[in-house]
Amino acid sequence: MNYLEDYYNNYDEEGRLLRRHGQVEYLTTMKYIHELLEEDKSRRIIEIGAGTGRYSVTLAKEGYSVTAVELVAHNLEILRGKLDGSEDMESCQGTALDLSAFADESFDLTLLLGPMYHLYNEADKMTALKEAVRVTKPGGHICVAYCMNDSVVVQFAFIQGKIRELLEKNMLTEDFHCLSKPEDLFEMVRVEEIEGLTAGLPVERERLVATDGATGFIRDIVDAMDEETFRLWLEYHMKTCERRDLIGASNHSLDILKKLEKK
Repeated sequence: MNYLEDYYNNYDEEGRLLRRHGQVEYLTTMKYIHELLEEDKSRRIIEIGAGTGRYSVTLAKEGYSVTAVELVAHNLEILRGKLDGSEDMESCQGTALDLSAFADESFDLTLLLGPMYHLYNEADKMTALKEAVRVTKPGGHICVAYCMNDSVVVQFAFIQGKIRELLEKNMLTEDFHCLSKPEDLFEMVRVEEIEGLTAGLPVERERLVATDGATGFIRDIVDAMDEETFRLWLEYHMKTCERRDLIGASNHSLDILKKLEKK
């Protein structure tokens, strides 16, 4: 059974990013993407695991040359339906584990904003990262998104009352690390695991960002905020999202890596 395809065929990922709590993650991610691009429209972008195109289509409509790779056919159909033909954009079905269709050092910015959510062993994670680094030009950037462990433990296990169920199913370690399988859909990590995955790769970490920070803990409150209060929440979040003491508690994080120049 293809758990991932079945999930995305029935889940409104686009709607999640349009709701206020989802906008925090989206706006934060786009802020850092735009900083990396510096409005240089000559820079080529690849998004691996592009989903329904919330990021890649937006960037293409802003005038960037974008290649979108997406595993799930349903998502790819939605993505393509957003295009009017004026965009400099290519899209194809593919996996983060095999980017052999693309030459080495082809892109200035590589976005890996979804695949690491659904890779359950270190070998696959390393393969995806190596492929992303390979297709990126020296001096270019790789942005990698992760689902964070402890926000799930607090929000799902305790706030939603699932702690005993998770323990009975052996889905938590003794130190409360989530254990996931493909049928569980999402893989959770901690900061030290993110940092460990890039050891030995020709990259340097420029920033690690909590893309939604504390938003997940008060998502109903955030969704109900008036415009001014939401503006202030975004201001608070943007000024604190790089604080290391908050990153592990975020629902999502963004690892911003720079590919080292060849010596």
